[in-house]
Amino acid sequence: MKNLTILILLISVILQSNDCTAQNSIVENKYTFKNGDYNGIGKWYMGREIAYVMGYQGIGWLERSEREKEENVSKLIKNMKIKPNDVIADIGAGSGYHAFRMAPLAKNGLVYAVDIQTEMLMAIEKNKENSEIKNIDTILGTEKSVEIPKNSVDKILMVDVYHEFSFPVEMIASMKSALKSNGELFLIEYRAEDPLVPIKTIHKMSEKQAIKEMEAAGFKLRKNIDNLPWQHCMIFVKNN
Repeated sequence: MKNLTILILLISVILQSNDCTAQNSIVENKYTFKNGDYNGIGKWYMGREIAYVMGYQGIGWLERSEREKEENVSKLIKNMKIKPNDVIADIGAGSGYHAFRMAPLAKNGLVYAVDIQTEMLMAIEKNKENSEIKNIDTILGTEKSVEIPKNSVDKILMVDVYHEFSFPVEMIASMKSALKSNGELFLIEYRAEDPLVPIKTIHKMSEKQAIKEMEAAGFKLRKNIDNLPWQHCMIFVKNN
């Protein structure tokens, strides 16, 4: 009887292991690998090559004085209709350019500034020391997870970062878990449809491509607010 119990346990472990392996295989099969753009990593998802992540050395570009004129960040923030009690996740927060503009509007709430580079988070913490804005929490994410508790955020903001995710399937799944059932995901990407937008092609994304990838992750497009100079402002919500 004892031997039978052990045998059953072994079979159960093997089946679970095979199931996990199969699930991992399904995820991995979504990605393909081939040469592409010089600024790409050679990894493709749904026909789109993933771009290299901009390093912390680019903080100066993130904080450039021309950014408001080029991107109209003030209008983007207005598009989000932030409420005083909102909990917001700024994914790929960089130096905190958007986080420090959202936090005062969510004065009774919180802004999670998530990035995978400690240098970016250190820059945010340094700015917090010299600012009256304190409702920003920095989080060191990973390439596969935003590291935010389940069902905890009202809004998620991604500005020109989604196209750089090495593992978009896993990252969007992580964000979907963190987003409340009635939450909104704001995907901001340079318009691939517009050749006049002075950004490298691999750092742009079309509305069609964005919808295709987000629908695969269980989101649907609520609206694409067409009022920014260079970028799409796409609002996605959970489809299930």
